[in-house]
Amino acid sequence: MNSFVLVVLAVIAVAVLLCLARMLRGPTTPDRAVAVDTTATVTTALLVFLAFVFERYIYLDVALVYAVLTFIGSVAIARYLEGGIQ
Repeated sequence: MNSFVLVVLAVIAVAVLLCLARMLRGPTTPDRAVAVDTTATVTTALLVFLAFVFERYIYLDVALVYAVLTFIGSVAIARYLEGGIQ
């Protein structure tokens, strides 16, 4: 791997660690929900990046499905926190 790939992977790893820290230390439940959603977005970006690095474009389909499922989960969590789901 070249140095560009290693730098991008390091930046993504730091982003995930910061999101996980916010998830664990978040003062409120909505802060934690946003941190989980951000972690999922960063992970989706990682999947897309790995698809291009390894030239395995099936990972793009995996990233797309993961993003859709994450969006549905985020909407469900937001509705629950708002009091819409009982």
